[in-house]
Amino acid sequence: MRLFRVGNVFPSRSSWSVRASSKWWLPGIHCPTCDEVWSGTGEAYPAVDLSELSEHRKFKARVEEDFKEFTRLRELVRPLAPEGAPLEPGANFGPLVGSGRGRLPQLFFATPWQLVMRREALQQLQAAGLRGLLGCRTELRLREKDPIELQELQLELRGRLHPDCLPRGLPPPCVTCGRLAFTFPREPILDVMALPEGRDLFRLANFTTAIIGTERFVETVRQLGFEEVEFRELPAR
Repeated sequence: MRLFRVGNVFPSRSSWSVRASSKWWLPGIHCPTCDEVWSGTGEAYPAVDLSELSEHRKFKARVEEDFKEFTRLRELVRPLAPEGAPLEPGANFGPLVGSGRGRLPQLFFATPWQLVMRREALQQLQAAGLRGLLGCRTELRLREKDPIELQELQLELRGRLHPDCLPRGLPPPCVTCGRLAFTFPREPILDVMALPEGRDLFRLANFTTAIIGTERFVETVRQLGFEEVEFRELPAR
């Protein structure tokens, strides 16, 4: 199976812009063990609605100094999140909110890690037989005469980078907060044993901003002429 990292085109091939963020998020933390102040990027669950939680307004904080309070907030979300979701500090929930202008493409990145499609584009991909595409309606305000429906894809964490491409001497994750920081490898390799079945698009569990598509996904996007994404093939072993 050929696999590709999906990225945004820069500069854009057309004139448009979006300013958006998720409606809720877990706060960043100050870890009492490793003493790091940090927040992850890339873990996003637009289908998870926190509006029924009595404390949903607390899911806007930037940093939570009390790790026990962070843990309590995370456990409030866990029953609503996909099974096995790590729910790291900074994990995003709910619809994208914000604004956009210009003629938005069929498929684009609203943020460097959040992939958005017009509803009809998602329907075309699903009709072509692509698997595991869950669209969630956004709340973006658009300056367009003709209203369009935009959907963010919920891409769960499934695959992993192979240990052979990670930095040598990388310390183990923090026993308390789980932090394990490294930059994306110049020569990335996917772990073939961790690749998911039944999905043509997914995130990497150990580098959550990296979105991976199968050859089926790439070929279908190219056939449909969606231009605002690009692909880099990655080896797997």
